[in-house]
Amino acid sequence: MKNHIIEAAIIAFGVIVLGVCIKWGIDDFTNKDRKVTVKGLSEREVEADKVTWPIPTKEMGNDLPELYSKIAEKEAKIKSFLLKNGVKDTEIVMNAPKVIDMEASQYSDNRRDYRYNITSIITVTSRNVRLIRGIMSRQGELLKQGIAIVEGDYENPTLYEYVSFKNMKPRMMQEAIENAEKTARQFAKNSRSKLNKIESADQGQFSIDDRDANTPYIKKVRVVTTVTYSLKN
Repeated sequence: MKNHIIEAAIIAFGVIVLGVCIKWGIDDFTNKDRKVTVKGLSEREVEADKVTWPIPTKEMGNDLPELYSKIAEKEAKIKSFLLKNGVKDTEIVMNAPKVIDMEASQYSDNRRDYRYNITSIITVTSRNVRLIRGIMSRQGELLKQGIAIVEGDYENPTLYEYVSFKNMKPRMMQEAIENAEKTARQFAKNSRSKLNKIESADQGQFSIDDRDANTPYIKKVRVVTTVTYSLKN
């Protein structure tokens, strides 16, 4: 009699375990394809922390040695102006003048009043963006010395960069994932589900762009990450 009771208990326990396993299997089958994919965004506006400022000047004429002397004189005055206003000597690069012989050009119409066109470019590269922008606004001081800076040169634009970007990447990625999770939880709530584990996630796509055309020294840093969560009842 005792043995029959034990056997019955074992069978009953087995049936219970089997039932639980079947339920787990059904639940797993039901939930295995229930997923939600969301995007998380993190965005910052920052000031550029590096500037590259090309300063082009031109001279035109027929006497090449005289033109070189004029260019050298201009370069010396520009460098003196920069140093006087706080630019470091190590931040200034003097490039070799570029000479165009108009008579040798295949596009010349041979009716020009001058033969040579010389362009000199002094390049300032600095991490002190505010200082350099302030100096740019005082270029009139050079005009008083007879030096005209060639503005709007598409070949030599002033470039602003944000090189401290790597320091903010981890925090921005964390924020983007947190925002993705908020969106996923709201979706789960609306669908009467619960958010489960992360199925997949990308590392996020970062971009750094000018905030607008008028303020290229203000950068917009942006990251978008895509996260897929599983859902459960």
